[in-house]
Amino acid sequence: MPWKVIRSKVQGGKASPSPPLGPSISQYGLDVNEVINKINELTKKFEGLEVTVNIYVNTETKEYRVEVKSPTTTSLLLKLAGASSPSGDPAHQKVGDLSLEDIVKVAIMKKNDLTAKSLKAAVKTILSSAATIGITVNGKEAKDVVREVGDGMHDELLLKYEDEWKSS
Repeated sequence: MPWKVIRSKVQGGKASPSPPLGPSISQYGLDVNEVINKINELTKKFEGLEVTVNIYVNTETKEYRVEVKSPTTTSLLLKLAGASSPSGDPAHQKVGDLSLEDIVKVAIMKKNDLTAKSLKAAVKTILSSAATIGITVNGKEAKDVVREVGDGMHDELLLKYEDEWKSS
């Protein structure tokens, strides 16, 4: 089976049949609107963010499947913080503040891209990313919140999202 891959970056939920995506899809004999609608359906939860989409096409049977790569952790954190770019000096210049709940939601979104085996470990990873781009959490340094999470101070909040973590 000769499978070909079409890779493209699209705005979440806003793919369009215009170039470069439309012509790339049509060259394999696929219904462009059908594929675009499928991409928009799969990327809707990433609205306002740029995501990478891989479209795998079987050139003989015209079967296809769409795979969406989630946005980078940095872009998710910056969007939630309302910042346009990371801090060049995260130790002294902060670009925004997030709640620990926002961090947990990012961890759940990024589950498939992380090597973390538990929600707690994933949250600590995302907190570390927040620290490196100048984002504070609950008004505190992210590295301090990592310590608090490790010490079990936020287990109640993590427990609230445990089912969502397991099902995602």
